[in-house]
Amino acid sequence: MSEDRSCIPGFSCGLDATLKVIAGKWKPLIIYFLLEGPKRYGELQRAVRGVSHKVLIQQLKELEGDGIVIRTDYKEVPPRVDYTLTPLGRTLADALVPLSTWGAENMEAVARVFAERDGWR
Repeated sequence: MSEDRSCIPGFSCGLDATLKVIAGKWKPLIIYFLLEGPKRYGELQRAVRGVSHKVLIQQLKELEGDGIVIRTDYKEVPPRVDYTLTPLGRTLADALVPLSTWGAENMEAVARVFAERDGWR
């Protein structure tokens, strides 16, 4: 690997910085689905199947605080809010696309491994 090993305090390497931003079960999915364009809260909740209301709100707030997502409140009645990626968030989402491709290409093998592992219990 030809990664620059110079380090900024608080990070051991570039992957460490990335993982600190996407830490959390749902953040990579939120970022990935926002790559398609702005989404309202309900659209995100439907896209990220299995996430609770509380956790989705918490992870969106963290992503907003980290400069990855912008929350736009249109100050309308009924309330209308949407979420979109910042330029920094878009570069992170682009980096997740190869991981998604790998998952799609290897989904059957991964499912077999997980089924086998579940059988160990």
